[in-house]
Amino acid sequence: MIRPFLYLIFFLFGTLAYSQIGGKSVYQFLNLVTSPRQAALGGKILTIYDYDVNQGNFNPASINPEMDNRLSVNYGSLFGEVRYGTAAYAYTYDRHVQTFQAGVNYVNYGKFDGYDENGIETSSFTGSEIALNFGYAYNIPFTDIHIGASGKLISSTLESYNSFGGAIDLGGVYIDEANDINYALVIRNIGTQFKAYDATREKLPLEIMAGISQELQNVPIRWHLTLENLQQWNVSFANPARAENNIDGGSTPEKVSFFNNALRHVIIGAELFPKKGFNIRLGYNFRRGEELRLLEQRNFSGISAGIGLKMGRLKFDYSYSRYTLAANTSLFGLTVNFAEQ
Repeated sequence: MIRPFLYLIFFLFGTLAYSQIGGKSVYQFLNLVTSPRQAALGGKILTIYDYDVNQGNFNPASINPEMDNRLSVNYGSLFGEVRYGTAAYAYTYDRHVQTFQAGVNYVNYGKFDGYDENGIETSSFTGSEIALNFGYAYNIPFTDIHIGASGKLISSTLESYNSFGGAIDLGGVYIDEANDINYALVIRNIGTQFKAYDATREKLPLEIMAGISQELQNVPIRWHLTLENLQQWNVSFANPARAENNIDGGSTPEKVSFFNNALRHVIIGAELFPKKGFNIRLGYNFRRGEELRLLEQRNFSGISAGIGLKMGRLKFDYSYSRYTLAANTSLFGLTVNFAEQ
Protein backbone atom coordinates (compact mmCIF):
# COMPACT_ATOMS: atom_id res chain seq x y z
CA MET A 1 0.00 0.00 0.00
CA ILE A 2 2.84 2.41 0.75
CA ARG A 3 4.40 2.22 -2.72
CA PRO A 4 1.30 3.18 -4.77
CA PHE A 5 0.53 5.80 -2.15
CA LEU A 6 3.93 7.44 -2.76
CA TYR A 7 3.59 7.11 -6.54
CA LEU A 8 0.29 8.99 -6.40
CA ILE A 9 1.85 11.74 -4.28
CA PHE A 10 4.71 12.28 -6.74
CA PHE A 11 2.34 12.24 -9.72
CA LEU A 12 0.17 14.96 -8.22
CA PHE A 13 3.27 16.78 -7.05
CA GLY A 14 4.51 17.14 -10.63
CA THR A 15 1.30 17.68 -12.56
CA LEU A 16 -0.06 20.45 -10.32
CA ALA A 17 3.13 22.40 -9.77
CA TYR A 18 1.51 25.53 -11.20
CA SER A 19 -0.84 25.98 -8.23
CA GLN A 20 -0.42 28.86 -5.83
CA ILE A 21 -0.28 29.21 -2.06
CA GLY A 22 -1.07 31.97 0.45
CA GLY A 23 -1.71 35.47 -0.86
CA LYS A 24 -2.40 34.42 -4.46
CA SER A 25 -5.95 33.12 -4.20
CA VAL A 26 -9.29 34.04 -2.68
CA TYR A 27 -11.09 32.54 0.32
CA GLN A 28 -7.90 31.95 2.30
CA PHE A 29 -10.03 31.48 5.41
CA LEU A 30 -10.80 27.98 4.14
CA ASN A 31 -7.35 26.97 5.38
CA LEU A 32 -7.94 28.09 8.96
CA VAL A 33 -7.51 25.31 11.48
CA THR A 34 -10.99 24.19 12.47
CA SER A 35 -10.49 22.73 15.94
CA PRO A 36 -8.21 22.99 18.99
CA ARG A 37 -7.12 19.39 18.51
CA GLN A 38 -5.97 20.12 14.96
CA ALA A 39 -4.26 23.34 16.02
CA ALA A 40 -2.41 21.72 18.93
CA LEU A 41 -1.00 19.02 16.63
CA GLY A 42 0.37 21.62 14.21
CA GLY A 43 -2.65 21.94 11.92
CA LYS A 44 -3.77 20.07 8.79
CA ILE A 45 -3.75 16.64 10.46
CA LEU A 46 -5.37 14.20 8.01
CA THR A 47 -5.07 10.80 9.66
CA ILE A 48 -7.25 11.08 12.76
CA TYR A 49 -9.96 8.41 12.47
CA ASP A 50 -12.10 8.36 15.61
CA TYR A 51 -14.97 10.22 17.34
CA ASP A 52 -13.68 13.73 16.44
CA VAL A 53 -16.46 15.20 14.31
CA ASN A 54 -14.27 18.21 13.42
CA GLN A 55 -11.93 15.98 11.45
CA GLY A 56 -14.35 15.78 8.54
CA ASN A 57 -13.68 19.45 7.79
CA PHE A 58 -10.09 18.66 6.77
CA ASN A 59 -10.40 15.11 5.47
CA PRO A 60 -13.91 13.96 4.50
CA ALA A 61 -12.70 10.34 4.31
CA SER A 62 -12.39 10.34 8.10
CA ILE A 63 -16.17 10.65 8.60
CA ASN A 64 -17.24 7.48 10.42
CA PRO A 65 -19.98 6.04 12.69
CA GLU A 66 -18.07 6.92 15.88
CA MET A 67 -18.97 10.57 15.17
CA ASP A 68 -22.70 9.79 15.23
CA ASN A 69 -24.84 12.43 16.96
CA ARG A 70 -21.90 14.54 18.11
CA LEU A 71 -21.93 18.31 17.90
CA SER A 72 -18.77 20.39 18.15
CA VAL A 73 -18.39 24.17 18.37
CA ASN A 74 -15.07 26.01 18.36
CA TYR A 75 -14.05 29.63 18.82
CA GLY A 76 -10.82 31.57 18.47
CA SER A 77 -9.30 34.97 17.77
CA LEU A 78 -6.58 35.94 15.36
CA PHE A 79 -4.32 38.95 15.89
CA GLY A 80 -6.63 41.43 17.60
CA GLU A 81 -10.19 41.95 16.43
CA VAL A 82 -10.40 39.04 14.00
CA ARG A 83 -12.75 36.39 15.37
CA TYR A 84 -13.65 33.06 13.88
CA GLY A 85 -15.72 30.06 14.78
CA THR A 86 -16.54 26.63 13.44
CA ALA A 87 -19.16 23.99 14.11
CA ALA A 88 -19.67 20.42 12.97
CA TYR A 89 -22.29 17.72 13.41
CA ALA A 90 -22.42 14.10 12.24
CA TYR A 91 -25.29 11.68 11.93
CA THR A 92 -25.32 7.98 11.05
CA TYR A 93 -28.45 7.14 9.08
CA ASP A 94 -27.75 3.42 9.21
CA ARG A 95 -24.78 1.09 9.00
CA HIS A 96 -25.31 0.63 5.27
CA VAL A 97 -25.54 4.28 4.26
CA GLN A 98 -23.04 5.13 7.01
CA THR A 99 -22.40 8.68 8.25
CA PHE A 100 -23.00 12.22 7.01
CA GLN A 101 -21.28 15.32 8.39
CA ALA A 102 -22.17 18.99 8.11
CA GLY A 103 -20.17 21.99 9.22
CA VAL A 104 -19.77 25.75 9.09
CA ASN A 105 -16.67 27.93 9.13
CA TYR A 106 -17.07 31.64 9.85
CA VAL A 107 -14.62 34.52 10.23
CA ASN A 108 -15.26 38.19 11.07
CA TYR A 109 -12.43 40.61 10.35
CA GLY A 110 -13.71 43.33 12.66
CA LYS A 111 -14.28 47.01 12.01
CA PHE A 112 -12.07 49.18 9.80
CA ASP A 113 -11.82 52.96 9.41
CA GLY A 114 -12.31 54.02 5.80
CA TYR A 115 -10.22 56.66 3.98
CA ASP A 116 -10.24 57.88 0.39
CA GLU A 117 -7.20 58.31 -1.86
CA ASN A 118 -6.55 61.77 -0.35
CA GLY A 119 -6.47 60.46 3.21
CA ILE A 120 -9.86 61.93 4.10
CA GLU A 121 -11.85 59.76 6.49
CA THR A 122 -14.97 58.10 5.10
CA SER A 123 -17.40 55.68 6.68
CA SER A 124 -16.19 52.60 8.53
CA PHE A 125 -16.70 49.11 7.13
CA THR A 126 -16.42 45.44 8.07
CA GLY A 127 -15.54 42.18 6.42
CA SER A 128 -16.67 38.60 6.95
CA GLU A 129 -16.62 35.21 5.23
CA ILE A 130 -18.53 31.98 5.73
CA ALA A 131 -18.47 28.47 4.29
CA LEU A 132 -21.07 25.73 4.69
CA ASN A 133 -20.00 22.17 4.02
CA PHE A 134 -21.65 18.77 3.76
CA GLY A 135 -19.58 15.59 3.62
CA TYR A 136 -19.90 11.85 3.27
CA ALA A 137 -17.45 8.96 3.45
CA TYR A 138 -17.62 5.42 2.13
CA ASN A 139 -15.71 2.29 3.09
CA ILE A 140 -14.80 0.37 -0.06
CA PRO A 141 -16.17 -3.15 0.52
CA PHE A 142 -13.72 -5.83 1.68
CA THR A 143 -10.91 -3.27 2.08
CA ASP A 144 -9.49 -0.95 4.72
CA ILE A 145 -9.73 2.00 2.34
CA HIS A 146 -12.12 4.85 3.11
CA ILE A 147 -12.90 7.59 0.59
CA GLY A 148 -14.89 10.75 1.11
CA ALA A 149 -16.04 14.00 -0.41
CA SER A 150 -17.27 17.28 1.00
CA GLY A 151 -19.05 20.08 -0.86
CA LYS A 152 -18.77 23.73 0.21
CA LEU A 153 -20.79 26.85 -0.45
CA ILE A 154 -18.71 29.97 0.19
CA SER A 155 -19.75 33.58 0.75
CA SER A 156 -17.41 36.53 1.26
CA THR A 157 -18.16 40.20 1.97
CA LEU A 158 -15.30 42.71 2.12
CA GLU A 159 -16.44 46.33 2.48
CA SER A 160 -18.89 46.91 -0.42
CA TYR A 161 -17.59 43.94 -2.43
CA ASN A 162 -18.99 40.45 -2.20
CA SER A 163 -18.31 37.11 -3.78
CA PHE A 164 -19.93 33.69 -3.88
CA GLY A 165 -18.29 30.40 -4.75
CA GLY A 166 -18.23 26.66 -4.36
CA ALA A 167 -15.65 23.95 -3.80
CA ILE A 168 -15.22 20.29 -2.99
CA ASP A 169 -12.70 18.36 -0.93
CA LEU A 170 -11.68 14.81 -1.84
CA GLY A 171 -9.95 12.50 0.60
CA GLY A 172 -8.84 8.97 1.24
CA VAL A 173 -7.66 7.05 4.31
CA TYR A 174 -6.05 3.62 4.46
CA ILE A 175 -6.12 2.02 7.90
CA ASP A 176 -3.51 -0.63 8.62
CA GLU A 177 -5.04 -2.12 11.77
CA ALA A 178 -2.28 -4.72 12.21
CA ASN A 179 0.36 -2.02 12.69
CA ASP A 180 -2.02 0.74 13.85
CA ILE A 181 -0.88 3.02 11.02
CA ASN A 182 -3.12 5.38 9.07
CA TYR A 183 -2.24 6.82 5.64
CA ALA A 184 -4.17 9.71 4.08
CA LEU A 185 -4.27 11.77 0.90
CA VAL A 186 -6.46 14.86 0.49
CA ILE A 187 -7.13 17.39 -2.28
CA ARG A 188 -8.86 20.47 -0.85
CA ASN A 189 -10.68 23.45 -2.32
CA ILE A 190 -11.30 22.27 -5.88
CA GLY A 191 -13.72 24.89 -7.09
CA THR A 192 -14.44 28.30 -8.51
CA GLN A 193 -16.07 31.65 -7.87
CA PHE A 194 -19.66 31.73 -9.09
CA LYS A 195 -19.67 35.48 -8.53
CA ALA A 196 -16.39 37.42 -8.38
CA TYR A 197 -15.72 40.58 -6.36
CA ASP A 198 -15.42 42.42 -9.69
CA ALA A 199 -15.05 41.35 -13.31
CA THR A 200 -12.07 39.04 -12.67
CA ARG A 201 -12.51 35.57 -11.23
CA GLU A 202 -9.71 34.41 -8.96
CA LYS A 203 -8.37 30.99 -8.05
CA LEU A 204 -9.32 29.16 -4.88
CA PRO A 205 -6.55 27.96 -2.52
CA LEU A 206 -6.18 24.48 -4.00
CA GLU A 207 -3.98 22.27 -1.85
CA ILE A 208 -2.78 18.68 -1.97
CA MET A 209 -1.69 17.05 1.28
CA ALA A 210 -0.59 13.63 2.47
CA GLY A 211 -0.25 12.26 5.96
CA ILE A 212 0.73 9.28 8.05
CA SER A 213 0.25 8.51 11.74
CA GLN A 214 0.85 5.63 14.10
CA GLU A 215 -0.05 4.75 17.65
CA LEU A 216 2.96 3.24 19.40
CA GLN A 217 2.55 -0.27 20.70
CA ASN A 218 3.80 0.07 24.27
CA VAL A 219 3.45 3.83 24.77
CA PRO A 220 0.10 5.69 24.73
CA ILE A 221 1.22 8.12 22.03
CA ARG A 222 0.03 8.61 18.45
CA TRP A 223 2.41 10.60 16.26
CA HIS A 224 1.33 12.44 13.12
CA LEU A 225 3.24 13.64 10.07
CA THR A 226 1.67 15.80 7.36
CA LEU A 227 3.15 16.94 4.05
CA GLU A 228 1.37 20.13 2.99
CA ASN A 229 1.30 22.10 -0.28
CA LEU A 230 2.40 19.16 -2.42
CA GLN A 231 0.99 20.94 -5.48
CA GLN A 232 3.95 23.35 -5.35
CA TRP A 233 7.54 22.46 -4.54
CA ASN A 234 8.95 25.93 -3.87
CA VAL A 235 7.04 27.41 -0.94
CA SER A 236 9.92 29.52 0.37
CA PHE A 237 10.69 33.19 -0.15
CA ALA A 238 13.74 35.34 0.36
CA ASN A 239 13.38 37.41 3.52
CA PRO A 240 14.89 40.90 2.87
CA ALA A 241 15.90 41.13 6.54
CA ARG A 242 18.22 38.15 6.03
CA ALA A 243 20.00 39.54 2.97
CA GLU A 244 23.80 39.76 3.18
CA ASN A 245 25.34 43.21 2.75
CA ASN A 246 28.14 43.52 0.19
CA ILE A 247 31.23 45.70 0.34
CA ASP A 248 30.01 47.82 -2.59
CA GLY A 249 26.87 48.76 -0.66
CA GLY A 250 24.59 46.30 -2.37
CA SER A 251 23.07 43.14 -0.90
CA THR A 252 22.77 39.47 -1.75
CA PRO A 253 19.27 37.99 -1.27
CA GLU A 254 18.83 35.11 1.13
CA LYS A 255 19.25 31.69 -0.48
CA VAL A 256 16.89 29.01 0.73
CA SER A 257 18.46 25.55 0.54
CA PHE A 258 16.82 22.45 -0.91
CA PHE A 259 16.57 20.89 2.55
CA ASN A 260 15.12 24.06 4.12
CA ASN A 261 12.45 24.29 1.43
CA ALA A 262 11.63 20.59 1.84
CA LEU A 263 11.13 21.02 5.58
CA ARG A 264 8.60 23.80 4.96
CA HIS A 265 6.22 21.15 3.64
CA VAL A 266 6.34 19.24 6.94
CA ILE A 267 4.06 19.37 9.99
CA ILE A 268 4.61 17.02 12.93
CA GLY A 269 2.52 16.37 16.02
CA ALA A 270 2.02 13.91 18.86
CA GLU A 271 -0.91 13.13 21.14
CA LEU A 272 -0.45 11.54 24.55
CA PHE A 273 -3.30 9.28 25.75
CA PRO A 274 -5.24 9.58 22.44
CA LYS A 275 -7.95 7.13 23.57
CA LYS A 276 -8.35 8.37 27.14
CA GLY A 277 -10.50 11.06 28.73
CA PHE A 278 -7.51 13.35 29.15
CA ASN A 279 -5.15 14.18 26.26
CA ILE A 280 -1.95 16.20 25.92
CA ARG A 281 -0.95 17.41 22.44
CA LEU A 282 2.11 19.01 20.93
CA GLY A 283 2.92 20.03 17.35
CA TYR A 284 5.34 21.93 15.16
CA ASN A 285 4.71 23.60 11.79
CA PHE A 286 8.08 24.01 10.04
CA ARG A 287 6.92 26.57 7.46
CA ARG A 288 5.32 28.79 10.07
CA GLY A 289 8.35 28.49 12.30
CA GLU A 290 10.77 29.42 9.52
CA GLU A 291 8.79 32.29 8.04
CA LEU A 292 8.01 33.96 11.38
CA ARG A 293 11.30 33.48 13.21
CA LEU A 294 13.24 36.60 14.20
CA LEU A 295 16.89 37.22 13.51
CA GLU A 296 19.20 36.52 16.44
CA GLN A 297 16.28 35.91 18.79
CA ARG A 298 14.45 32.74 19.74
CA ASN A 299 10.68 33.21 19.74
CA PHE A 300 9.49 29.57 19.29
CA SER A 301 7.31 30.34 16.25
CA GLY A 302 5.62 27.26 14.82
CA ILE A 303 5.14 25.48 18.14
CA SER A 304 1.64 24.57 19.30
CA ALA A 305 0.28 22.71 22.31
CA GLY A 306 -3.06 21.80 23.82
CA ILE A 307 -5.13 19.57 26.04
CA GLY A 308 -8.42 17.70 25.92
CA LEU A 309 -10.66 16.75 28.84
CA LYS A 310 -13.77 14.55 28.74
CA MET A 311 -16.46 14.96 31.40
CA GLY A 312 -19.49 12.78 30.79
CA ARG A 313 -21.09 13.80 27.50
CA LEU A 314 -18.87 16.84 27.18
CA LYS A 315 -15.36 17.09 25.74
CA PHE A 316 -13.39 20.31 26.29
CA ASP A 317 -10.40 21.14 24.09
CA TYR A 318 -7.89 23.98 24.18
CA SER A 319 -4.89 24.88 22.02
CA TYR A 320 -2.19 27.54 22.04
CA SER A 321 -0.30 28.29 18.83
CA ARG A 322 2.86 30.37 18.76
CA TYR A 323 3.23 32.80 15.85
CA THR A 324 5.36 35.78 16.95
CA LEU A 325 6.30 37.58 20.16
CA ALA A 326 3.34 39.91 19.62
CA ALA A 327 0.69 37.59 18.20
CA ASN A 328 -0.39 34.13 19.34
CA THR A 329 -3.65 32.26 19.02
CA SER A 330 -5.79 30.37 21.52
CA LEU A 331 -8.61 28.15 20.33
CA PHE A 332 -11.40 26.74 22.49
CA GLY A 333 -13.69 23.84 21.65
CA LEU A 334 -16.65 21.98 23.11
CA THR A 335 -18.01 18.67 21.82
CA VAL A 336 -21.33 17.26 23.01
CA ASN A 337 -22.09 13.56 22.56
CA PHE A 338 -25.87 13.36 22.33
CA ALA A 339 -25.71 9.60 21.73
CA GLU A 340 -24.20 8.87 25.15
CA GLN A 341 -26.67 7.93 27.87
